[in-house]
Amino acid sequence: MMKKGRNSGKKQMAVRIIKQAFEIIHLITGQNPLQVFTDAVCNGGAREDSTRIGSGGTVRRQAVDVSPLRRVNQAMYLMSKAARESSFRSHKTVAETLAEEVIQCSKGVGSNSLACKKKDEIERVA
Repeated sequence: MMKKGRNSGKKQMAVRIIKQAFEIIHLITGQNPLQVFTDAVCNGGAREDSTRIGSGGTVRRQAVDVSPLRRVNQAMYLMSKAARESSFRSHKTVAETLAEEVIQCSKGVGSNSLACKKKDEIERVA
């Protein structure tokens, strides 16, 4: 949450946003927010990606498996990016949009989570 824009480098603000988001998740779902977040990370990371392989002056795309650490990092990045974009010029706070994104992403396939849509797009290309 402290990557880009006005939040860059502000760790205490990022921690406060995460705490508020977890409280909202607990109020909405009634479940453990860490379990909901874990499910969202499992559903939010792409299992397969494509990389560029060049040989003989031609470049083609090759499907490769994604390492588990990259899956986790990618899922968290996509969720925070979606929350940041949807809260920009909106009445909702970043914590509210992050909580909605995590809940939607934890539901899995068919959800309207931006992170899950991006994951499906990456896997479709691969």
